[in-house]
Parts: sequence; C-alpha cells; structure tokens
Amino acid sequence: MRHRSLLIITTAVTAGALTLSACGSRDKSDSDSGGDNNKKTTVVIGVDAPLTGSLSALGQGIKNSVDLATKVANKNNEVPGVTFKIKAFDDQAVPSSGKQNATSMVDDDEIVAMVGPLNSGVSQSMQGVFAKADLAQISPANTNPELSQGPDWASGKKVRPFKTYFRTATTDVIQGRFAAQYYYKDAKKRKVFVVDDKQTYGAGLAKIFSQEFERLGGKVVGTDHLTVKETDFSGIAGKVKSSGADSVYFGGQYPEGGLLSDQVKQAGADVPIMGGDGIYDPAFIKASGTSNDGDLATSVGYPVEKLPSAKNFVKEYAAQGYKDPYAAYGGYSYDAGWAIVQAVKAVVQDNDGKLPDDARAKITEALNKVSFDGVTGKVSFDEYGDTTNKQLTVYRVEKGVWKDAVSRTFND
Repeated sequence: MRHRSLLIITTAVTAGALTLSACGSRDKSDSDSGGDNNKKTTVVIGVDAPLTGSLSALGQGIKNSVDLATKVANKNNEVPGVTFKIKAFDDQAVPSSGKQNATSMVDDDEIVAMVGPLNSGVSQSMQGVFAKADLAQISPANTNPELSQGPDWASGKKVRPFKTYFRTATTDVIQGRFAAQYYYKDAKKRKVFVVDDKQTYGAGLAKIFSQEFERLGGKVVGTDHLTVKETDFSGIAGKVKSSGADSVYFGGQYPEGGLLSDQVKQAGADVPIMGGDGIYDPAFIKASGTSNDGDLATSVGYPVEKLPSAKNFVKEYAAQGYKDPYAAYGGYSYDAGWAIVQAVKAVVQDNDGKLPDDARAKITEALNKVSFDGVTGKVSFDEYGDTTNKQLTVYRVEKGVWKDAVSRTFND
C-alpha cells in the first residue's frame, strides 16, 4: 500500500552480507550458493490478529497487508542482505491468547518486531511482555488512548507506559470526538441513546463520544450495555424506542452492532445507529435482517481506494490473489509493516551493513525517527508512539453498501 514502488524511500544502504545475530537467521538457500557476499539474513515480522472467529475478516486483512509489505521490500531489495517474511499468530480477539502469542514471539529469535493486534483489550495483555524484551509492536487498529498515554490521559497527565508501543491508527480521543461533532453539527442530532459492549475499546469510545456530544449541547437521553456474543438486544431496543432518541451511538464491534441496529429498527425506532471503526465492515450490514440504510460509522484515515498513494497497494494486493480483502485496516497494516522495514534499514545502515545483536532494541529506537509518505498519508510517530496522522472518515450505509460521506483532518 504505497507508491514510489509503493512509496519506497530510496535511501542508499551499505551493500554486503549481514552477520548472523541473536535476531535473524541465514537463509539456507543463500548460504549454499557459495560465498559470504551472497548470504542473506532472514528477518521475521510477527503479526498478531484474530485470524479465526467473528472478527477474522479484519484479522486476515491485517495479516495479508503486512505480508504484502514484506514481499515488496524483498522484490525491491529495500534492505540489501535482508529477506523479510512474516509469522502470523491467531489471538481470536481474546486477551489471554494474545498474551500467549506475545510470549511466543519474544521467544522466537528471528522475530525483530511485530504488527498488531486488532483489539485494544488484547493489546493491553501484550504490551508488558513486549516491553521486557525490547520488542516493538505497531498496531494498525488499536484506538484506546490509555495504551500509549497511560491511565490518567483524560486528566491531562499523559505518560507513555511502554516505549515499545506504537500505532498507525489514531486514538479514540480523536475518533470519538470526530463522531460526536459529525452527529451534532452535520447530522443535526440532539438526543442520542448510547450503548457499549463493556470492552476496553467500546466502552472507552462511547465515553469519549458522550462527553463531546454533551459539550456541544446535545443530550444523552439513555445509556445501556450489551454482552459480546449475545444476540438478543430487544430489551435495549425497547429502551431506545421509549427514550425518544433521534439517534443511537454504539461503542463496540460489528457482530453485535449489526444485530443491535436490526432490533432497534424492528422495535419501531426509525433512527440511525452510529459506531466507530469497529462496525465499519460489510459484516455489520450482513448481520442485520432489515435495511441498515442511514447507519453510520467513523473510521481512521481516508478511503484507501480514493488515495493516490494507495493505487499501487490496491493493485499489488489484488495481484497476490489473497483470499480475503484488505478490509478496514489494510492500509494501516501495510504502513506498520513498512515502518518496521524502514527501521531495520536504519539500524543496518548505522551498523556497517550488519544486523546487531541488540537488533530489537535498536529497531524500537529507530521507529521513533521513522518518517515517510505511506499508503494512508504521512507515517511518523509522536512522543507517545501515536500516529501524527489525524485523518478520519464518516461512512454511511446506502443501498446495503458502505459509502464514504465526509473525510476530514481533525483539529482540536
């Protein structure tokens, strides 16, 4: 997902073989070709996402997009002497599985950094494991602000908990406020009923949305919570109907969001439901037995298909014949993978063309200085490891398909 050969930065790298180190291994095929100058070091990027289960549509897109980044890097010899590949882990959107995967990645000497996970709650279980091993993680989808700014971020006491944590997706501080401003200023909604799924991502997003909506002058006329993997939300739907709400905001994921939308409309409340990037997926529409037309979702970034910088990514992704689409986070996943490639390049350049024994720590340091024009826009990280890109889009369901309604750069 990028241009200039998918937005490759053409920095000269010292040619020559890389030495075998604690991170990385020799390709057997290359080592048998005769002569050290032909040998390459295999560098592995770990990928963690829900590859099975209800969120697998998003997880597979993450994995494939990082895989594409490594293929492009290898094709263009982005880091001479290095061959990139991925090793994927399935967390099934379960924090305990994510923590086990994190331990497995740390124990694998070939893995120098990782991309993932999808869920903020899963990330919370992984951060400490990675930090102890100096293994950098870049999430293409986490939006909970606490992950990068600490538990007291809301009171203005921002402290970066883990130097190894980065993300290419903007936070819910931005996304929640962006959604509230659209609902109030653009859609002219004044009375909203707020529902969340009690999870780290959903509850946090709903809270931020509610605070901004009320700050603007709107009223939250009711709140409720649902449980993930349940299917009967008729009780909540009835409350929405009786509350007189002119809209609903849902903090959660698409499996429950689609059913909630369906049941609210079946209850006779002819109001739109809006959610965050967790519901922005075709599966949200498929989960509903009635029309979702008019429902809304925010998602980080601009529509990939409409970005000039993403033309090559879209083309290359299709050419690979991946079974699953790149979905909502494909661009951010590619950019996360490419950030690691660029960090590896910088580390190799600074070490006379060799991958050092403390490659993980050096790559983590290098990521703080990474800056390039990516598929999703300018890719760089601030002092908290957060993306500097604050572009977002509102999508609306029209005739059973998500259509972008408005894209903006968020300004405080």
